[in-house]
Amino acid sequence: MLITEKRNELSANLDEMSVQELVHVINNEQQIPAAAVKKVATHIAQAVILIEKGLKNGGRLFYVGAGTSGRLGVLDASECPPTFCTPPSMVQGIIAGGEKALTTAVEAAEDNREAGFTALKNCNLTKNDVVVGISCSGRASYVTGALEAAREASAATIMHSCVENDTARKLADVAIITIVGPEVLTGSTRMKGGTATKMVLNILSTAAMVRLGKVYDNLMVDVKPSNQKLRERAAKMVVTLTGLSLNDSSDLLDKSHWKVKTAVVMHFCSIPCEEAETLLEKEKGKLRAVISKYKV
Repeated sequence: MLITEKRNELSANLDEMSVQELVHVINNEQQIPAAAVKKVATHIAQAVILIEKGLKNGGRLFYVGAGTSGRLGVLDASECPPTFCTPPSMVQGIIAGGEKALTTAVEAAEDNREAGFTALKNCNLTKNDVVVGISCSGRASYVTGALEAAREASAATIMHSCVENDTARKLADVAIITIVGPEVLTGSTRMKGGTATKMVLNILSTAAMVRLGKVYDNLMVDVKPSNQKLRERAAKMVVTLTGLSLNDSSDLLDKSHWKVKTAVVMHFCSIPCEEAETLLEKEKGKLRAVISKYKV
């Protein structure tokens, strides 16, 4: 029996527990995913290297999953444009059952291998693309089909699972297997399995974007200031990095079309917006490299 389907002895009498006991048991079990992710840090790092290489060469990152796994993939992909100012096409989430499955369970969709294959085939994959299959049980046929399409196109493949399985080893260039054990609620991988998945995807996307120069120190300097909160965040970053007042930082951001990196380069290099963007392009978007080479 798959470990994700086994009963957890520590939660055998859930329906007899008090509210406090329920919270204690569930919370204790939710500590396990962090340790499981830590154990496979080397494999996660290998996956980040694949993603960085692909994106640097103009490729795209695809997350493919069913149910909770698919929703988490879509979630991570949807956060990349506002956080890192990436085009929507760079990181994409594909879920079995389509958009409807984001809000309504379409359970049978995960068994459709052909649909997964076709969904990725229609993306016109290239050797520079990277496909991350997500399946806690490791046996979602939709994900298997997607990985097969990726391999046919010579795209890089990664798979995250919470079960040791042959599929991940055969179809993925890098297998990330976080063994979190039986769920508190038997078979409900939206719990520990979902937590491990969220942690892994957070690391993959964030680490890859750091490597691509979209972060300076621990600041999201490529943020897309699309609302008041993000505009305030952008201004505070310019204040932090330049030492300017909040008003002067906001004025500088206006001149830089609200691009934090551009504003910072304009300040340190005493150049107009267009020249700042040229320097950033020359250094592949890496703010640290521009400041170290061209600061006046």
